[in-house]
Amino acid sequence: MTSPVTSPAGERRLLLGSGPSPVPQRVLDALARPTLGHLDPRFGEVMEDVARLLRATFQTANDVTLPLSATGSGGMQMLVDALVVPGDRVVCGVHGAFGARMADALGRAGAEVEVVEAAWGRAIPVERLTAALRPGDRALFVVHGETSTGVCQPLDGLGDAAHEAGALLFVDCVTSLAGQPLDLDAAGVDAAFSGSQKCLNAPPGLAPFTAAPRALERLSRRSWYFDLAAYLGYWRPEGDGARVYHHTAPTNMVVALREALAVVQEEGLEARWARHAVAHEALRRALEVLGLERIAPAGEQLHPLLAVRVPDGVDEAAVRGALLRDHGIEVSGGLGPFAGAAWRVGVMGEGARPEAQERLVGALAGLLGADAPAALRALDEGWRGAEVRS
Repeated sequence: MTSPVTSPAGERRLLLGSGPSPVPQRVLDALARPTLGHLDPRFGEVMEDVARLLRATFQTANDVTLPLSATGSGGMQMLVDALVVPGDRVVCGVHGAFGARMADALGRAGAEVEVVEAAWGRAIPVERLTAALRPGDRALFVVHGETSTGVCQPLDGLGDAAHEAGALLFVDCVTSLAGQPLDLDAAGVDAAFSGSQKCLNAPPGLAPFTAAPRALERLSRRSWYFDLAAYLGYWRPEGDGARVYHHTAPTNMVVALREALAVVQEEGLEARWARHAVAHEALRRALEVLGLERIAPAGEQLHPLLAVRVPDGVDEAAVRGALLRDHGIEVSGGLGPFAGAAWRVGVMGEGARPEAQERLVGALAGLLGADAPAALRALDEGWRGAEVRS
């Protein structure tokens, strides 16, 4: 399979930032197929395929599983607008930019937000999150894969604790879905959202979303566009099976997402999770040789996103700019307290391959004046040691 990551610099960008990620050629080919109408029965068959494949990828039996016509931020907005009403108390974990964004969205919706914070670059201790719950709370929200810091938040016990308090468990898995071990039903997650442009390797523009029956018992309809009941009239028709028009879905994008999800299932989730773990560790070792140390401590790392500290004296913006301009490789700068002091490197889908990482490590070594052979050797040893090079 031809992949964009094998193209020489200058022909096509190598997207190794925080997203979007490299899109396989077969997904691009699917995107370019003749456009279907959003009410065409043939597109209805695509919709059914996508819902089935998303359930398998989320590891959930939820009937309400679909891609929203929005980015991952739209998935967040759907969760807030459809499942939270003014006056609800919500415990919100914040250990990076995207937890803070959710706390802001909840506050704007009139919720009583109980923020549980941890330092950027660390996971939040589960016991602190559960201790903040009170009987009658509407929900507990956490970011499973914090894209701003490269940290994975443990979900162990959160579902049970939330349900015992009568609350729901909401999860942002934008960067973790299909790249980090995640089983929504086993974790007791009641609603979650993701994005098409991360480990799914589809273009940006869709937000995979799922909600369990417990979450649907009290739907809010205060938003017009993010009215989940209206979405379901289109995606999950009842009665005579006629789909009720709500908006014009981006049909080509949904076709492309079906192809991307098929790629995920062909590889197998467990094999894909294992590949991302190996790719993360191999790249971490190589970048360490270049003087770039991972921010997340061992055991808290998010495999699809490697956030590293830039050494003192390095103009990180200038190096990033040269990496893109001269080598065609994109990585992302730091956010919040890490702005100007960190890089966020995507290890997502087709970006979690030896060829993509070799190109990055070689280019970075040249720009930093570092030992390229030693770094590339560390990368190769990381892949060969795991015997998963492909």
